[in-house]
Amino acid sequence: MTPRPAYPSDLSDARWALIEPILAAWRKARIDRRPTGKPAPTDLRDIFNAILYLNRTGIPWKYLPHDFPPHGTVYSYYAAWRDEGILAQLGYQLTGLARVKEGRSPEPTATIIDTQT
Repeated sequence: MTPRPAYPSDLSDARWALIEPILAAWRKARIDRRPTGKPAPTDLRDIFNAILYLNRTGIPWKYLPHDFPPHGTVYSYYAAWRDEGILAQLGYQLTGLARVKEGRSPEPTATIIDTQT
């Protein structure tokens, strides 16, 4: 991770430990498909922190502060994670962990459908 002052939106080490295995597996699968077999030099935690910063502040991509990776790089990772279902997978996994922490089953047992028009 790049040495820089932390933003309030940055992940703690404990939260990063929950997310990092999924992102590392995603990166390894991409490296295995890459002709050179070399990983991109970008730190995944910096990318994720930049996405969280954008989400929290609501700024346009091009206004991303300079101590994050370039906005094009951040967006390309975001788009890949979105399109390949990585962000949805993280959402399901983290929701399941939160439910277990509350003493509930990781999977919901009921649903509510509201068809109000």
